Amino acid sequence: MFCAVAEFCGNVELCRLTEQVVFSDPYKVSEYNRWTSPYLDRDAETVREDNLLKIEVAELKSKFCERAQALIHGDLHTSSVMVTPDSTQVIDPEFAFYGPMGFDIGAFIGNLILAFFAQDGHAGQGNDRKSYKEWILKTIEDTWNLFHQKFTALWDEHKNGSGEAYLPAIYNNTELQKLIQEKYMKELFHDTLGFGAAKMIRRIVGVAHVEDFESIKEANIRADCEQRALELGKTLLKRRREFVSISEVISAMKHVQS
Repeated sequence: MFCAVAEFCGNVELCRLTEQVVFSDPYKVSEYNRWTSPYLDRDAETVREDNLLKIEVAELKSKFCERAQALIHGDLHTSSVMVTPDSTQVIDPEFAFYGPMGFDIGAFIGNLILAFFAQDGHAGQGNDRKSYKEWILKTIEDTWNLFHQKFTALWDEHKNGSGEAYLPAIYNNTELQKLIQEKYMKELFHDTLGFGAAKMIRRIVGVAHVEDFESIKEANIRADCEQRALELGKTLLKRRREFVSISEVISAMKHVQS
């Protein structure tokens, strides 16, 4: 792994760009920031004034810079994934580097959450978007649950392999293996929520927004949808450790939506 980490260490400029646009610019005055003005002027200002939000995003930025858990895509969103009934392909890997796994998973889930909140802005007579919103909620839940299921199954299958993080000679009984696995997955879940929330905030009051919102022509309607997403994003970032399951995130989304 160390050789692979060294190979991708050269991607400094794109990592620095991510640090800037995700973890820095939304929390200060920046020429690159934009939002649906004047409707979200106060909301953008509130982000810049929120001390707890800044403390939490600093921790996430530190993890982004320091934690080489896995080779990650680095800019994973719904437009990066090409799906057919027979295959799945992921494109645009130019931001790839060894970083925290929760960054990729969170980015994908964060994009789905933004898509959920955008649907009311696209609803019209004869198409209330309710069934599509339910599909998005199910996809969010399935994304985390299937990842959790497959990741832990592979961990169990290879627990006596060559990895050195959890040596079989030390973690040598079923109870201990279960405890360490639960602890690891809990932190990864909270990382996922935090990074996903940071990406959501960036897509609303930072640079490079999402088409789900941008294609809503009426600015006041678009701003209303964005405001709800922003509120959830701030909640997830600041209170991510209070969530114990993805179903609780779904409940929080429904609560904000109502």
